[in-house]
Amino acid sequence: MVEERLLAFGPWPDRRVGKRVRNYEDLEVWQLAHELTIQLYRLTEKFPRTEIFGLTSQIRRTAGSIGANLAEGCGRWGEVELARYVQIAMGSASELQNHLRLAKDLGFLSPGDYETTLKELTSIRKMLTALLSTLRRSQKVYGEPTSGQ
Repeated sequence: MVEERLLAFGPWPDRRVGKRVRNYEDLEVWQLAHELTIQLYRLTEKFPRTEIFGLTSQIRRTAGSIGANLAEGCGRWGEVELARYVQIAMGSASELQNHLRLAKDLGFLSPGDYETTLKELTSIRKMLTALLSTLRRSQKVYGEPTSGQ
C-alpha cells in the first residue's frame, strides 16, 4: 500500500558507516509535496492582493515547508534526526490543511480546488505517517543511537 511504495531507495542504510547517501528527491512523498507546492503557488496567485502577506504567504510557506523538512532530514546523519524532520513536515501538513480550509471558507479557493488539494494533502500526510513508522521500526531493528553519537 502506501508504505510499500514509500521509499524508492529503501531499506534505510546505516548512515554511520557511509554505505549510501539519501537523496530527498527519490522520496515519492517529497515529489508529491513538491507538486502540491507548485499547484498552491499557482492557486494563490488568484487570492486578493490584500492577502499577499497573510493567507497567501502562510499557504505558500507551509506547503514549501513539507518538502524542505524532508530535504533537510535526508541531509542529516541518521534515522533519528530524519524522523524528527518528518514529524516537523507532518506538523506543516496539518497547518496547511487549516489554511486551505480557511481559504475555502473565505471564498478564496473554490470548493473544487479545495477538495482536490485536500485529497492530495491527505495522501501526503498518510505517506509521512508511513515513513515515520518505517523509520521508527528501523531504529528498533538497527539500534540507531541518538543524534550526535
